This record gives sequence, C-alpha cells and structure tokens, in this order.
Amino acid sequence: MSRLSKKSPALCTDLPLENPDICQKLNVFKQLLTSCFGPNGKLKQVHNNIGGHSVTTSTSEVLLQSVSPSHPLLKFIAASVLNHVGRFSDCGLFAAILCFALIDQAKLSGLRRNVSISINQYLLDICTAYLHQDECGCKVQLDFSSSKNLITLARSVISSKPACMLREQEALHISMLAVQAFLLTVPCESPGNVRLGSTVTVAVEGPPVAQSAVFPGLMLEIPDHFKLSNKNNFQSQPTKMVLFSVSLSGDLFETDEGTVEVYHGADVESQILDQLLVLGRCAVEDRVELFVCQKVIHPVLQQYLNQHDVVVLERLGAALVEPLAELTGSQPLASLLSTIPPEAYGLARGLNVKNFGSKKMLHLEAPGEAVICTMVLCHRNQTLLSELKVVVQKAQHVLRLTLREPSALLGGGCTETHLAAYVRYEGIRRAAEATSSLCCSPTEYLLGTEAFARSLEGVARALEHDGGTPMVDLTHGHHWAVPVDETPDLEGKPLRRCGCGLVRGSSVESWTFLSTKYAEFSPAVPPGGRAAAAQPAVLDCFAAKMNALQVAVETANLLQDIRYIVQDKN
Repeated sequence: MSRLSKKSPALCTDLPLENPDICQKLNVFKQLLTSCFGPNGKLKQVHNNIGGHSVTTSTSEVLLQSVSPSHPLLKFIAASVLNHVGRFSDCGLFAAILCFALIDQAKLSGLRRNVSISINQYLLDICTAYLHQDECGCKVQLDFSSSKNLITLARSVISSKPACMLREQEALHISMLAVQAFLLTVPCESPGNVRLGSTVTVAVEGPPVAQSAVFPGLMLEIPDHFKLSNKNNFQSQPTKMVLFSVSLSGDLFETDEGTVEVYHGADVESQILDQLLVLGRCAVEDRVELFVCQKVIHPVLQQYLNQHDVVVLERLGAALVEPLAELTGSQPLASLLSTIPPEAYGLARGLNVKNFGSKKMLHLEAPGEAVICTMVLCHRNQTLLSELKVVVQKAQHVLRLTLREPSALLGGGCTETHLAAYVRYEGIRRAAEATSSLCCSPTEYLLGTEAFARSLEGVARALEHDGGTPMVDLTHGHHWAVPVDETPDLEGKPLRRCGCGLVRGSSVESWTFLSTKYAEFSPAVPPGGRAAAAQPAVLDCFAAKMNALQVAVETANLLQDIRYIVQDKN
C-alpha cells in the first residue's frame, strides 16, 4: 500500500483566454507561426531533446507535426490547421494567423463573447457570399487554354516556402514542371466520369534543381548492375509484363498466413523453389519480357529468367504497385499459382535506362494514353530536397482543386486588405439590418466590424518580416509594401505595383498606412481584374483560402466560447 500514490484532482481553468499564463503561450505560438508566413518568412529548425533528426521548414504542416503543444487550446488550433491542410494542402498559416488575430482583436474591442462570436459569423457569411460572386474584385478566373495563370498559382505556392532555397529561375522551372505533371494526369478523352491519374515523385540528392524533369509513365529505381538485353526490341513494340505483390524469395513464412503442415522428411525449400520455377517457365512460355515483384525474387528464379532474356525487377515497393498496374493494365498477383491467368498480364512500352545523379532508373511508358507520370526532383542536399518534395506535392494538389473551382484569389496580401475594405463598407451599409438580427447595439456592431477588418489586415501585415511599411490604397483596397530603406509618401507613388502585381501605382490616387482608420469606400475592381486574361504575379488557391477563412473564424469563435478547461493530471 505504501507504493500507491494519491489521485490528484483535475485542474479546472476558468475563462482561459483571460488567464495570463495561457495568453503568454498563445502569443508564443502565434509568433512561431506568424514568423514563417510568406516568401520572406523565417525558417524553423525543430529538434527533439531525446534524439532524432532535425527538421528545417517553414510549412505549417511539417512544423505542426514536428512540435508537440502542451496546452489543450494550442492542440486544438494545431489540429484545426492540420485538418484543413490535410484536405486542401495550402493556406494553413493563413488560417492560424487569422484565428489568432480574431482572438486578439476581440479582446481589444472589449465586446462580450457572444456578441463577438455572432458578429464574426455574420461577417464571415458576407465575405463568403462576396467571394462567390462573379463581381468579386479579388478573384481571377482561370483559363485552361493558357498555362500562365496555372504556372503563377503553382509558383505562388512554391515561392512562399523559403526553406526550399530556390532562386527565381529555379522556382519558375519547378512551377512549370508541376503544371506539366498536372496536365499529364488529366485524361484527354475520357467519356463518362473522369478519373484523374497520379504523379510519382522521385527525389535525387546532388544534381542541381535545373536537372529536375517530368516524364510520362514511371521511373523505377534499379541497381547499378542492371542492364537491358540487346536481344529485346523494347522501343518498336509493347513489352509483355507480369507483376507480383507477394514475395518470391522462397521463404516459407512469407508465402502466406495460416497453418502449414509439413510431412516428416519433406524438403520445403526445394518444393517452394520448384513452384517458383514453374511460375518462371509459365512466364517464359507466355513470352513475358518484364518480370516485376514488389518484394524479393529468389536468385535461382532470377537466373532462370535472365537466361531466357526476361528483364527482372525486384523490390519495387508497395507505393509503386498501384501506379504500375494502372500504367500497364496488369493485375498484381498475390499468390504462387501454378499458372498465370492471361488477364494478369500487362503491356509497357519504350523501356530504357536513365541516370540522374547517383540513381539509375528504368523508364516505362504506357502502350496507349496514360495518366501516370513521374517527376524527378533534384536538389543540393537532403534537407532542401525533403522540403521541396512536400511543397511540390502541395502545389499539384492545389492545381487539382482548380478543376472543381476554376478561379483563384489575389495573393500578396491583396485579398485580405480588399476584403477588409469591403467589410467596412458593407458593414456600414448593413448596420441597421445587422443590429436587429444580431440583437446588439450599433456601437457593438461597428466595433466588431472594425475588429474583423483589422484581423484581415493583420494577416497582410504578417507578410512583412524585415521592417518594411505595409500600406493599402484607397481605390482598390490592395496591399502595398514600402521597403525599409524608403520613406512612405502618402501623396506620391509608394511602389510601382501592389502585392499581387495586378494594380499599378499610376491607377491609384492615394494610400494610407495599414490598420489605420480611413473613410469607408467600395473597393473598385482593377481594369481587367476579373478577366481570364488578367496576369497577377501572385495567386492563391480559391478553394483552400475559402476553407481556411471559415476554419479561422470558426476556430476563433469556438475558443472564445470556451468557459472552462478541465485537465486530468493523473
């Protein structure tokens, strides 16, 4: 009984957002994420005290998966952002920063919690309705007959991750490859329901980024001693192939699960090897030229197949089985059959060997139209390569989202400042209606509207990390950044172009400092801003940012609505 410890009572925290210790933790977490935001964001290196490799990143997903927040509120914010990024791949930092800004502005406004929550939800509905309108001034229609805006969208995702350490030309090259891979996965002629293909990413450490390339078909890593037989004519005609997802090593425990009865004196290994050779003879008799296995192939079987000019490829890996089966039309075999069914065979075309740095790869193409491609990514070291691989996969997901919603939002902070100007203008116009439906006073409603607008402007302001001066024009409501070595001039022309690159300084009459009080105005649409021919320099994914906006507001509202936190300390 002396070893039994007394059970500790649960810890109950009342009004957590008013607790100084919790507010300090939220502020540190906010600074951690805000400092990563945008193309000039600062990198974070995460290392566990008990060991393991270090992680250098500025992406929200990698960062939040690497750190372990201790407080329930921080865990909830991290879970909300990770859930959003898992579905949309982009705008995770936007969601987190806007969530923190809404909480901070609600505290500064002094509004009651229920009033602040209802006003936030009301203004969110206004923003959502506006962004879905054809007349929205911060939305650009995507024209799939031209790749310019698609490349801009991909480059905006890639350039916003400074941990990739890409020069401008390298970022453009990778963006073009991402668009090329995306287009290769879209079938040209597919009646009925369209099924998109997939892109397999192969990372090669050492060669420069400029050597990265996209290939139709699959690139399978092969050993250095691998050679193609000169007797086979792989270029002129399709190659018959077979694919096994079961081990062909001859080990008994890898053949299958269950109970095995072995007679006394029986040579199990010889019997299994005989069965493997039966498979080999069946493949040779059926004129198979490519024999692929997900796992290991017995050396004797390999030698037998090589003697009959069959190309043998083992240790394919589980991740490549499905793409290879889709590319060739083969059916992966999961048992040691005495014969191979005819429908299990597939066809491949154009087998050839390519070298990328230290890796040697076998290139396979489909006999007809295929929606499988391989992107070979090269970079100088493993840390940069890991970040680049994550970012490129996110860019490809963002491009796929455009098929559902063929539009994009202006980047560079211009959507946030434009929405802030629209919220102020529309908020004044709907004040009488809103105060009646929300059961609040006009003063409370105007305070809540200003807090919401300042929160959106806070996200645009978070893009500046080097001491520059953020500004907003009073014509279009776009975001402008004055470098730290220049003096802002409200009457002159601060910069040639806004943050998204769509508005020139010559079309703007006046500016003001961001987050300062200015007269409400209806933000005008830039000339040609909604047309598909518009060419902004920075774009954000429409679907991702719309969902991130909703996640940020709903998460902030839920956190404001929490009255108690109960933690079991046992």
